[in-house]
Amino acid sequence: MTEDKGTAIDRWEQRRPEEDILPMTTTPNEIMMEAIRNKSGKETLDFLKEMFQLEKERDAENARKAYFRAKSAFKAHAPVVIKDMDNKQYNSKYASENAMLNTINPVLSQFGLEACFDFPKVEQGMAVTCILTHEWGHSERVTLPGPLDVSGSKNPLQQVKSTVTYLRKATFEAIVGIASSNGIDDDANSSGPVDVISDEQFANLNALIKEVGADEAKFLKFMKVSDLDHLPASKYEFGVKSLEKKRK
Repeated sequence: MTEDKGTAIDRWEQRRPEEDILPMTTTPNEIMMEAIRNKSGKETLDFLKEMFQLEKERDAENARKAYFRAKSAFKAHAPVVIKDMDNKQYNSKYASENAMLNTINPVLSQFGLEACFDFPKVEQGMAVTCILTHEWGHSERVTLPGPLDVSGSKNPLQQVKSTVTYLRKATFEAIVGIASSNGIDDDANSSGPVDVISDEQFANLNALIKEVGADEAKFLKFMKVSDLDHLPASKYEFGVKSLEKKRK
């Protein structure tokens, strides 16, 4: 019996030598290193490329999740931006760029978020992109185009500055998801924050204004808002119908 058992073990070792048996591993790195040892040449290179790609995709997904967790946490602690400037043309108030950025940016940074701007080239007018980036690397962006602000007696440089200021504010508000407040205590008589139009609705109205050749300033005055992106969502359909009538 002993001799037969020894013979059986000898046959097994000859068929599968001990050095070819995959050792027990406990981490992904150990598994990867063991797999590399069992490969050679192009197989090793292809395997490494695949592993690096998987690692890259995993990191990107983790960064994306971290971004949205941080943005959600920011929304729960977002400060109120007070409208600090008077718009005499429409007898209303609005938040300056300084008030908005200086109020929001310090809070964004507490959650690992940072906003920056880019200026993509467009055929006419200008465009501004606001990019919100998390410290883990994931970012989201909003881009809005617009014609040069030729109102008043602005010189060319002032036209550019005015347009950039407006588009920076609009894209920043859109990507961060905040709206300014009048800072008025109404003794809790307010019905709550106004739900403004979405980015898609803003783009649709902006395109429709240009398409029918409407005067944007007159349209805003007619709709009783200082800026198009502040139009209440409840007035969106009315605004579209009003512009469609001009087409007819």
